[in-house]
Amino acid sequence: MASLNKVFLIGNLTKQPELRYTPSGTAVADLRLAVNRNYTTQGGEKREEVCFLTVVVWGKQAESCGEYLDKGSPILVEGRLQTREWEAKDGGKRTVIEVSRPHRGAGDRAGRRVLRRRRRRLEQR
Repeated sequence: MASLNKVFLIGNLTKQPELRYTPSGTAVADLRLAVNRNYTTQGGEKREEVCFLTVVVWGKQAESCGEYLDKGSPILVEGRLQTREWEAKDGGKRTVIEVSRPHRGAGDRAGRRVLRRRRRRLEQR
């Protein structure tokens, strides 16, 4: 049976991107993203829900995110859901679901365009 693991998200960064490097020198950036959902209940009351996610970006795109994105920056992300597990200091098992942005992909061209535009705007200031 076929399967597909792909997500598209539009939201705002809740904090500055966290850029780090693996022992082999590959750049990795963690982006904390808030995605809002506005809706109206059956009773006519307007409500808003916020979903907070971590997006993991790799390579040159990670370096660009660290350089040009700030807290509050609106971003569009294309990636896949990935589960990560670890054992906490207290011995308990922890699990997190993250959005992983691949090293390369169809969305890279559009992402580079957005970062180039943002870079030009910053240089004009």
